[in-house]
Amino acid sequence: MTDGRSWNGDWKVRIRERLQERGFKSLTAFAESRPAVPFVELAEELGKDDVAGVQILRGLLAEAEQRKQVTRFVRDVLVRHLAEILPDGWPAKMDRSNRFLVAQAIAFWATDTPETHAARVEQAGDALVDMPVPPGWRPLGPDDELLLTLLPDEEA
Repeated sequence: MTDGRSWNGDWKVRIRERLQERGFKSLTAFAESRPAVPFVELAEELGKDDVAGVQILRGLLAEAEQRKQVTRFVRDVLVRHLAEILPDGWPAKMDRSNRFLVAQAIAFWATDTPETHAARVEQAGDALVDMPVPPGWRPLGPDDELLLTLLPDEEA
């Protein structure tokens, strides 16, 4: 976790330089090489003391907007939140504690979703909670079959 230094200077340039040092042409390429890794862990890999997870999130959204792949980005956000909050996959038993964890992952997802996709994410989140999700389900990327049924690509 950073101590606030992540916002000092031009953080976008700092991240771009770190990506280049590691041989990546984009933040998306870096993130795709680490599927289902939470944003905080991606940030720590690029700079434990001076890169924040929210900066990774913002950068990925900007790149997704340029590529017109925001829906795919939105699915990826859920994958990374599920990996952080439910590292062992979807709970087999939906007791109070597990319902809270699922709700937390979906709430973080909704919070990190651009306004353009908010209504679709709300519907997809409700559907995910209502459907019989296989115990242990853990999407490994934004192209997971179940996620694609919940939130298919509809980019212009």
